[in-house]
Amino acid sequence: MQNTQSGSAQMNDTREREVIESVPTGLFIGGAWVTTNATMPVDDPSTGRVLTEVADADPDEAAAALDAAVAAQPAWAATAPRERSEILSRAYALLMEERDRLALIMTLEMGKPLAEAKGEVAYAAEFFRWFAEEAVRIDGGYMTAPAGGSRFLVAKQPVGPCILITPWNFPMAMGTRKIGPALAAGCTSVIKPASQTPLSTLALVDILVRAGLPEGVVNVVTTSKTDDVMSPLILDPRSRKISFTGSTPVGKHLLELASRTVMRTSMELGGNAPFLVFEDADLDVAVEGAMLAKMRNIGQACTAANRILVQRPVAEEFAQRLTERMGALAMGRGVEDDVVVGPLVNQAAVDKVDELVKDAVGRGASARIGGAPAERDGYFYPATVLTGVPADAEMASAEIFGPVAAIGEFDTEEEAVTLANDTPFGLISYVFTQDLNRGLRVSEALEAGMVGLNQGVVSNPAAPFGGIKESGVGREGGFTGIDEFLESKYIGIKM
Repeated sequence: MQNTQSGSAQMNDTREREVIESVPTGLFIGGAWVTTNATMPVDDPSTGRVLTEVADADPDEAAAALDAAVAAQPAWAATAPRERSEILSRAYALLMEERDRLALIMTLEMGKPLAEAKGEVAYAAEFFRWFAEEAVRIDGGYMTAPAGGSRFLVAKQPVGPCILITPWNFPMAMGTRKIGPALAAGCTSVIKPASQTPLSTLALVDILVRAGLPEGVVNVVTTSKTDDVMSPLILDPRSRKISFTGSTPVGKHLLELASRTVMRTSMELGGNAPFLVFEDADLDVAVEGAMLAKMRNIGQACTAANRILVQRPVAEEFAQRLTERMGALAMGRGVEDDVVVGPLVNQAAVDKVDELVKDAVGRGASARIGGAPAERDGYFYPATVLTGVPADAEMASAEIFGPVAAIGEFDTEEEAVTLANDTPFGLISYVFTQDLNRGLRVSEALEAGMVGLNQGVVSNPAAPFGGIKESGVGREGGFTGIDEFLESKYIGIKM
């Protein structure tokens, strides 16, 4: 048995090395893979070991990427919508064909369980399929002026070269969610993936090349010096749009830069999602919804249920059920069978979660399970349930970004809405009730760009994703997603 296990582990190690070695590690500029003098490491967060080294761009190399995007823009804008659509369709098919390989790359570089990574690849592919369909449906308008005598012609045209900056937590889906509509609209781009997870983006762009993407249409810059390297691109007047997913402080900084050239912006920023459970809710449905909303990507999601607020008569039963479910989750490397709780992205993430838990417990919360970092190699924090989390706890106002379910209580519907809205963020809220009128009433009262009514996951390529207040500007996905990359041009015609 020991020899069999050793042989199996060796095969797994070999497979992991082969998959990592299949990913290009250079910059992608003007249709060519480019090596750099400097490189940066990509770690496996489940072990802390280095997987590989990738290019670490400097400002001049990033400028070359923008030059390539600018040069390719006129021809790509003039490319027939059907041709753009077919490239996206071929890329969709390749993503699905190579789902296992791409999922393993993602799991190795950021830690999420393999089953969840496979789900993300499928989700990512759907953005290419959706925007392949939208590419051939870009419309305009023609109408008679109200006073007569002239006509209004409205044309939709691509914004132009775009700067796309993606996060580490959903490295492939956030790439396709930005690249897909940009390509469909006729925009070229420079994409900068997070330094923790560049491999998924590099593998994605390799697939686009194989799908027939022309030179210079998408360019990739990997760098550890994000501000120094990307700020000049944002300030360059040839860059006409920036799309960013990440933290609110960074988003505010980018908005300030973008304001200098009045650049088009799409910002998907931080969240502080309330998860409201009313006393008439189906608790089986509510607990299942909480597991999905809390534990997706090990809690490292802007849509994660950050504040679970339960009406007092059912609070204890809900907490018991959720604790039982959370306590049954297996923790380990994401490549292992049945693992649900993989590592957090780095040691800083573990330290942040630990500090938030200690603060809450110090203010009176109780840890039902978990409550301290795991004592093992890698960056692990176990599934944790806290009850009695007070409104003044730091985690009530800061994203936990980890596998910690923080439960508080409320008495009335009015109190629930007030607590839910007591945040500068407004990305998503969750509501669980069997009363349809209450569900709609509360959903309309919640200050959020999205609401999950009796469901713990709302993300869908066919729906507009985005927030209000400090959670962002603009929408990604849905029928409105492509409009973020289009300008409306009005042409007045004298008859």
